Amino acid sequence: MKSLKTLVSLSALAVCMGAASMANAYSISPVNTSFTAPGTISVKSPSSFQATVNCGATFTGNVDATGVAKITGVSVTGGGLCSLPTITGLPWTLTATGATSGSVTNVGYTIAGSLIFPASNCGPSTIAVAYSGGLLTASNQPLSGSCTVVSLSVTPSPTLTIVP
Repeated sequence: MKSLKTLVSLSALAVCMGAASMANAYSISPVNTSFTAPGTISVKSPSSFQATVNCGATFTGNVDATGVAKITGVSVTGGGLCSLPTITGLPWTLTATGATSGSVTNVGYTIAGSLIFPASNCGPSTIAVAYSGGLLTASNQPLSGSCTVVSLSVTPSPTLTIVP
């Protein structure tokens, strides 16, 4: 009988903790919406000999019915190495993890080597992002393959909101 009471108590505790965890879940709004997010990205990789390369970037995607954003397209602009990456791992998944924070999974890109610079195979990796005032940012986020997202700053349109 005592073991039955213990089992019931543990089950009740697990249910309460699960409910509390669900109460702290965050999502992105508006749902069922497409977005475009232009801005800038700075990266380091073996191809740049670990020097920072600053590029323009535009991310496109949509927020699904569950409040998770899928980045389905990435366009990188600028001269030099900015014109060379091939984006990998799409769709990237942007999930809200807090009132002003999130994570992006599957982030990756490759750059074919040449006689001038070595190849880079960056990611797939998960990076942490911040979101405040309509601006999505990231800084010093490592990617596998000895690569780093030094900085990211994009402004989604329409403006996305993180909701509890």
